[in-house]
Amino acid sequence: MKKFISIFIVLMISMLTYQVQAQGCDAEDPNDSIAPAKIKIFGFIQPEYNYTLSDPAESTFKFRRARIGVRGRLFEDWTYYFMLETSPFIGGVGSAYLMDAFVTWDKHNWARLSVGSYKQPFGLEVQTACNALITIDRAIVSDQLVVPQRDYGISIWGGNVNTRLNYALAIMNGSGLNKVDNNNKKDIVGRVTYKLFDFMTIGGSYRYGFPKLNNNEDSRTTYGGEVLFDINNLHIQGEYIHDEGAFDPGADTGCGSEPLALGNERDGAYGMIWYDTKWNLQPVFKYEFFDQDLDLKDVPYRYSERMTIGLNYYFNKAVRLQLNYQANIETVINEDNDKFLAQIQVVF
Repeated sequence: MKKFISIFIVLMISMLTYQVQAQGCDAEDPNDSIAPAKIKIFGFIQPEYNYTLSDPAESTFKFRRARIGVRGRLFEDWTYYFMLETSPFIGGVGSAYLMDAFVTWDKHNWARLSVGSYKQPFGLEVQTACNALITIDRAIVSDQLVVPQRDYGISIWGGNVNTRLNYALAIMNGSGLNKVDNNNKKDIVGRVTYKLFDFMTIGGSYRYGFPKLNNNEDSRTTYGGEVLFDINNLHIQGEYIHDEGAFDPGADTGCGSEPLALGNERDGAYGMIWYDTKWNLQPVFKYEFFDQDLDLKDVPYRYSERMTIGLNYYFNKAVRLQLNYQANIETVINEDNDKFLAQIQVVF
């Protein structure tokens, strides 16, 4: 049944709406070309409340993200992008740190070169800007298998919001932020998307790397498929990711999530549907599964499913309220760990 759902999601993804590939958190605006001498200061904050229906219950206020950055253009062909994360709940360092910082030569739209630190060009949800996510949390598979989500490297990008084809190919350290490469190998990461119809885009991603410290032999291979539909106000999105081989248990997972123990082969998928109403309300439903070890069956805490029921309200273009209820489904041992999340976001 799980494999059937995975295949169905990948097929559905082939038909969804289009989103441009984003290296950082400031989503690309097709009307903003960053003219010469223009400097843009940008950022967003996400105060949040979490309530876990455990015994005893747990509740806390916190910040999900609190980011500020600068981007601009130097001369005609060079741009720069710089962002700090100041939330103490992301990255575990307890103070502000450099998240994204890269320089891009973009004279040719089909061969833009970037060097620095940025998100790996893998997967639709990871490439979606953090302030544009439809649910508060990314899918478990995105946070656990696309790691490290940010890294240092050099890449080439082609296409934009106005082209049917977009691609990215990167050579990266594979060890994550605030670290030098932990071996003598480099990771190869790539993503391609194609807009089949005005309402449907499909895509695929691939990564081959060496994640272990001082280990140039044990490799890791990851691949994924994605689909996005934008049918007027109705949106459907799905993604499947498969990963096998070596992994670094200390690698940074997505936006502060805790790394899980993985087997030699693991996979997961999600499907999401949402609708834009005329009242600035956006109901959303998301189903996902994640298998930490495909070789183990009926073992507690190795396979999980989650349903998210949410409602987003847009006060205006800069302020958004998100409400999510996460129903976590255990297939071996039931556990009281459903969660309610509320987040207010301000973008500037």
